[in-house]
Amino acid sequence: MTRVFCKDVSVSYRSGPVLKSVSFEAAKGQLIGVIGPNGAGKSTLVRALAGLQSYSGDIQWDEKDVRRMAATERAKTIAYMPQARTVHWALSCLDVVLLGRLPHHSQFTGPSDKDRETALAAMSRMEVQGFAARPFDKLSGGEQARVLIARMLAQDSACFLADEPVNGLDPAHQISLMQTFQEFAQAGRLVFVSLHDLTLAGRWCDRLLLIEHGALKADTSPGELIGTGLIQEVYGIETIDIMLAGKPTIVPAAVRSNASTLVPNQSGSF
Repeated sequence: MTRVFCKDVSVSYRSGPVLKSVSFEAAKGQLIGVIGPNGAGKSTLVRALAGLQSYSGDIQWDEKDVRRMAATERAKTIAYMPQARTVHWALSCLDVVLLGRLPHHSQFTGPSDKDRETALAAMSRMEVQGFAARPFDKLSGGEQARVLIARMLAQDSACFLADEPVNGLDPAHQISLMQTFQEFAQAGRLVFVSLHDLTLAGRWCDRLLLIEHGALKADTSPGELIGTGLIQEVYGIETIDIMLAGKPTIVPAAVRSNASTLVPNQSGSF
């Protein structure tokens, strides 16, 4: 059973603390949104969960300290997509996606037919199969993002950690990606996604971790978080909270100091 245990995790840089005693537990079958303003510590938390960030405290995956997991074991457990979309070699898009298969084969044998099949299926899911032979560095930013998401999916790990994966995607591909993450969670994976888009977070995530100044301010469902006023307090905004297809949806409306009263009509429109 895929399960992560995070206890009193703290990170400090020379400039000061970035994470402050963050604690939570999560198990497979959940799509968890990590939200908070710029500089709150979201990316640092995601990197720490991936075992790529030094920290104090305890992070365990299935009762194994992430810092003591062998690289291959960690890669089979955790697929991580950073914000940065740099690929340092001149590779075709298919070769970039095949990098996600490295934990599954020997470095001396190269990718198998199954690896290629898995990579192409991931590309098809992200609608980039037509780019297989194209150089990665010749794609637009949004196309590159979709190829790198395909690489993460091809890794076929028990958990996905995605840091701002919707950046640069058009609305259709943002929704498609969140649907994909939801489907993977419903199929038994554990998915963490760092998001700035509160509407996507409220619409698609089962659970939200709200971080402010490195501290975990809330750990709850979107529906429960909406009623607390914490979103407005932490972000300094006014929101319009509506139900969309039976799910609570958070719509940022105005900066608090300039906020006017905006109320949807009974149909949810304005």
